[in-house]
Amino acid sequence: MPPLSTLDRRTVLKALSLAPLAVLPSGLAARAETAGLITTDVCLLQKEVTEGPFYIDPHLLRSDITEGKPGLPLQLRLQVVTADCAPVVGARVDVWHCDATGVYSGVQNMGAGGDTTGQNFLRGTQMTDVAGVASFQTVFPGWYRGRTTHIHYKVFLDQRSVLTSQIFFDEAVIAEIYAEHSAYARRDKRDVMNVDDGIAADAGAGAYARVRMTAPDGVAEAALVVGVSPEAGASGLLDWLLNKA
Repeated sequence: MPPLSTLDRRTVLKALSLAPLAVLPSGLAARAETAGLITTDVCLLQKEVTEGPFYIDPHLLRSDITEGKPGLPLQLRLQVVTADCAPVVGARVDVWHCDATGVYSGVQNMGAGGDTTGQNFLRGTQMTDVAGVASFQTVFPGWYRGRTTHIHYKVFLDQRSVLTSQIFFDEAVIAEIYAEHSAYARRDKRDVMNVDDGIAADAGAGAYARVRMTAPDGVAEAALVVGVSPEAGASGLLDWLLNKA
């Protein structure tokens, strides 16, 4: 199949943005793959949602963010693209999320989790490669009261964020993982599901990652295409890298 033109790329993404999650004609899915997308579950542009209270920038340029935290190993890939499906190379991507018990690092008062000030588990930064992909080795996130299961991320072009959003997961995936892995065992039950979470509703169907289990090693792979509207160049990333220490 010949490479997609810019017009073809726009047609694919427009159709993908209108299609229900994971319900796509095989031909369209094949064309999305030809366009270089890592998943067909995409929106034309990802929606901005609240950052939340737990963002810090520990200047950790690393792909493995687990720091020994228990939980189902998760290979997380975010592919940053423009509205016409072109990969954004060299963008800075920050991710952060709670551990299996619902605790964030770097937080002074996290309920039963205590004081995690000075800790940086499950936080990190990567730069996108030639395909626009930033990859992280982490664990599947747990949950805490008042929110459904999620992962936070920011995409930076130049010295400022062009997108702050969150990643969500299908309820069947969450239920299976929590039931089969002891790290997520809790006395209390989840009080908020996806359907009840206002931030998940704001983010929309395009914010749900495609998850695949890789047998027999028991590792999950999650992929999400992140469409952004670049309004700045990447010149400021060099300053960030030089000063990250």
